[in-house]
Amino acid sequence: MSQPEFDLAADSPRFLAAFHPKNSPHYFTDVLIIGGGLAGLQAANAIGSDLSVLVVTKDQLRQSNSTYAQGGIAGVLDPRDDVKHHIQDTLVAGGALCDPEIVEMVVREGPQCIQQLIQRGTRFDREEQGELVLGLEGGHSHHRVVHAMGDSTGREVMRAMMEWTRNARNIQIWENSFTIDLLTHDGACRGAVIKSPRSGTTMVWAKQTILCTGGAGQVYRESTNPDVATGDGHALAYRAGAELRDMEFMQFHPTVLYIAGSSRSLITEAIRGEGAHLVDRHGYRFMYNYDERGELAPRDVVAHSIVSQMEKTRHPSVYLDLSHLDCELVKNRFPGIAATCRKFGIDVTTDQIPVRPGAHYMIGGVTVDEQGRTTVPGLWAAGEVTSSGLHGANRLASNSLLEGLVFGMHVGRGAAEQAAGVVDSFQALPLKNDGVPDSEEPFDLWDIRNSLKSLMWRSLGVRRQADQMLEAAETIDNWCSYVFRVQFREPAGWELQNMLTVSRVMVAAAMAREESRGVHLRNDYPTKDDDQWLRHLTYSKASAP
Repeated sequence: MSQPEFDLAADSPRFLAAFHPKNSPHYFTDVLIIGGGLAGLQAANAIGSDLSVLVVTKDQLRQSNSTYAQGGIAGVLDPRDDVKHHIQDTLVAGGALCDPEIVEMVVREGPQCIQQLIQRGTRFDREEQGELVLGLEGGHSHHRVVHAMGDSTGREVMRAMMEWTRNARNIQIWENSFTIDLLTHDGACRGAVIKSPRSGTTMVWAKQTILCTGGAGQVYRESTNPDVATGDGHALAYRAGAELRDMEFMQFHPTVLYIAGSSRSLITEAIRGEGAHLVDRHGYRFMYNYDERGELAPRDVVAHSIVSQMEKTRHPSVYLDLSHLDCELVKNRFPGIAATCRKFGIDVTTDQIPVRPGAHYMIGGVTVDEQGRTTVPGLWAAGEVTSSGLHGANRLASNSLLEGLVFGMHVGRGAAEQAAGVVDSFQALPLKNDGVPDSEEPFDLWDIRNSLKSLMWRSLGVRRQADQMLEAAETIDNWCSYVFRVQFREPAGWELQNMLTVSRVMVAAAMAREESRGVHLRNDYPTKDDDQWLRHLTYSKASAP
């Protein structure tokens, strides 16, 4: 079957903002890393002290999906466990679309990366005897998830990594700096155009560039992701000619705290691993009606089951019940969740927690090989911005930070090796983008942004069908037709353009895949079709100059 046709080129410009080499400041670095989450910092520290490194993050360094990760990092650290079991669990969860070689590589290298985190000061939870506490999560056959501060693993890991990185003399960090676009010349990446508070719109030239920009959960109304997760890396890579893959696969976390009017807070997978029950509005424990693994089924199964039960009971949520668990265990293991729920008058040890699915993890992304190389020479990528082959059609719980660690190490080492060999081509190039007249039409960016988020939730949520997706595609195309004619001067405008770009590719991919697989569930094609769809869908613009 041929590749589905889709082209956003007519509406999506090559560059979002005006710049000119004679009017812009220039900055030179051996390696440019865009994104300061776990993958980005891991890459920076893998490069070595002989090369200069610039890490650029659009908000403060601590604002990333990595920081907000609750559950932990999966790794084979128990002698009773085995690498082959972790590999098999990952492959089973992935809906037959994982790359087995990538899965084996990440799972085998993961434990060493976790030990490296400990050496760099990460304080994982331990037993009184000093042994690591290993949790159990959905889809895993063994206890193998290391965690920290109960349910604040990401915060502790990032604390240690930020301290370690800030002590490296060769690594510069630009916070609150927005990467507008990648600079390409002769088909290769040469750096990026970045708006920095220190120098304004700056042309940053790099021998090698690494994308670690995280996910795109903010294109949905219901999401666990922080405000920064607007798919910027996906969009700027697409504009630069890089291939995107598996963009139909957005993972919806089954259990997101649902309080009308409040922000959506993640309720970690680990809470079900410790024995919490999912019940409906009538107190009925329903998961065994849908899967023999009950609450410990993979995330896609649990999310679909919750939506079905919500429909059956005509209720906006289901509930997590921990009342049968030891009170002290719950409070000590999940202090962050307990504190969040307490703000809404919920005692997690006695009260039921209202939950429903929310957009959580972008499985699709920039296509990379086993070393993290993209389809654009000079451009590497790691973490949630990528499609590496690890997750397939559904990510196994706590494999995300694991991927960031392993691929962050690979791209850091690979980019360093390439950068060390670049001499003659390390120079400013006559690249520019002319300005356009300011739009006379007033724009309410937040109105369009909120409308897009609601549209994506309705049309490309946990369940999809052709007529709704077609309507979404037409609506997004209409927004693109006038939003992309404007050259904005601030991140809010660029974020909206990036969100529109990513959403449109996601809709195209979801419309093309006429089956249900993993996190992609279509009401009009409810079964998996290996004969037609056991393959990846890829999208790219014409090669950038």
